[in-house]
Amino acid sequence: MDTTLTQFDYGVVAFYFLFMLAIGLLFRKFIGNTSDFFRGGGQMAWWMAGSSAFMVQFSAWTFTGAASKAYQDGLLVLVIFLGNAVGFLANYWYFAAKCRQTRVVTAVEAMRIRFGKTAEQVFTWLQLPIGTLYAGIWLNGLGVFFSAVFGFDIATTVLVTGLVVLILSVTGGSWAVVASDFMQVLVLMPISVVAAFFALKEVGGVGELVERFPADRFWGGDTNYSTLIWIWVVVILLKQFASTNNLMDASRYLCARDSKEARKGALLASALFVIGPAVWFIPPMASAILYPDLGEMFPQLKKPEEASYVAICIMTLPAGMLGLLMSGIFAATMSSMDSGLNRNAGIFVRNFYLPILRPQASEKELLLVSKVSTVVFGLCIIVAGIQFSQLKDIGLFDLMLQFGALIAIPMQVPLIWGILVKKVPDWASWVTILVGLCVSFVIKTWMTPDWIQGILGLDTPFSGREGSDLSLILGVVINLTIGSAVYLGSTVFYKDQSEHRKKEVDDFFVSLNTPVEASETGSAERDSSQGKALGILSMIYGGFVFLLAAIPNPLLGRLAFVFCGLVLLGIGYALAQQGKGKAKA
Repeated sequence: MDTTLTQFDYGVVAFYFLFMLAIGLLFRKFIGNTSDFFRGGGQMAWWMAGSSAFMVQFSAWTFTGAASKAYQDGLLVLVIFLGNAVGFLANYWYFAAKCRQTRVVTAVEAMRIRFGKTAEQVFTWLQLPIGTLYAGIWLNGLGVFFSAVFGFDIATTVLVTGLVVLILSVTGGSWAVVASDFMQVLVLMPISVVAAFFALKEVGGVGELVERFPADRFWGGDTNYSTLIWIWVVVILLKQFASTNNLMDASRYLCARDSKEARKGALLASALFVIGPAVWFIPPMASAILYPDLGEMFPQLKKPEEASYVAICIMTLPAGMLGLLMSGIFAATMSSMDSGLNRNAGIFVRNFYLPILRPQASEKELLLVSKVSTVVFGLCIIVAGIQFSQLKDIGLFDLMLQFGALIAIPMQVPLIWGILVKKVPDWASWVTILVGLCVSFVIKTWMTPDWIQGILGLDTPFSGREGSDLSLILGVVINLTIGSAVYLGSTVFYKDQSEHRKKEVDDFFVSLNTPVEASETGSAERDSSQGKALGILSMIYGGFVFLLAAIPNPLLGRLAFVFCGLVLLGIGYALAQQGKGKAKA
């Protein structure tokens, strides 16, 4: 397969990088302290908070690891994104407002107030490596994508792209991160629609896609026990609910200007997770029909199916559009890595450096340390991404899900119950986590598919795909069950706390139940400026995309650029007008 990019594609990518740097420079003036750097001072509008929450929840992994699942097992992959939509809907109903009402700069600060100083340090030194590993998986997904396009070695690709992401990440704090997230939602969604359109055109339409996709794989293939698929579906929904409704991950709403904006942002993210997957997985499913042997096309990849999205885009998109798609997918990972870097640096600075090392540090010093720590964590993420590229026996899809089931779920359990159940001893949080991690070790080491087959007395062995599914199912179900039992069981050991701790916890729950008003942080002053700034940026980028219709392409190719450009121009104009209106008011 010829994966050579045209000069137009390179030009689009170059413009994108310059544009992202401009966003970082533009929003630097919004940063005056660490609260601004790590959570935008809690002054962001719902459409910024919601789009950022959406972008952080997926990355290039969606177009590589998740695309490989669509290529192999059809529509089953939609369950994960349906789980995200349901999870964000629960954010809207409850968790988004509650987490915004903690009124902290980082989520771990809320954990200190809720569970004490020991828990703060346990969470800090667990979250830092776990956040780094997650970002490493995302970066590895980006490396797979760029390796497929350029034909580079994945490790080299991870190193180069990781350094670019790191440079962009340090140019601005959370204002730049969230602003770029919003821009990338505007860019990615119309491009995804265009990619789905051309894939359907190539395969012959929706009817042909359904008719020609291998029937035994449309709802999941490579199975000896079909019941396991439905168990997997239920478990995935539970896992995605836990991953979006806990005190750490719902901290994405700390940037919202008030409780109402946080809830509206969650509703936006939920809606986007209904709309997005409807078009994201058409191209890889079309690839399964048109390119059944991706190994010959991408011999450099250990899991060639992870290039299924790229394959059909290379073959069908008009000149220049692949560069636009690359920019969007790069941005999807940049938003996840940016947010991961921003959150890790925030936790290190606010929950270790300030309280333990330098209690008297000035805001100027803390800002400097924030940027230095961002660089250090960025380099660690690059190393992790390179190491993940060396794994031969597990693909990106299974790697992400099993990591979530065995590592993330044990941390999430006390952070869900911690908001709901008040009278537990402080040690309940970190003991629940440590028990969960030990349980995960037992599951991964001894509870193998062969062991389960023997326990159940089954004659037919589990397939390779079912083996991976079993690890996920056991990790989620056993960790949620035992973790919840440990946390809730600790209520038996609850005793009256010291006056100081009792007041802290009581104040925490009072704050948790008291809506945040915009007047608390003076966000009304920033509301018009962020709308105007993002509106102008959207129109600039939209104008650029619209002009790409001049590239010598067939009529449909030119119309694709017109469509994407008009979407950006229209939304940008609406935001700019809204910003002007609020400024006059």
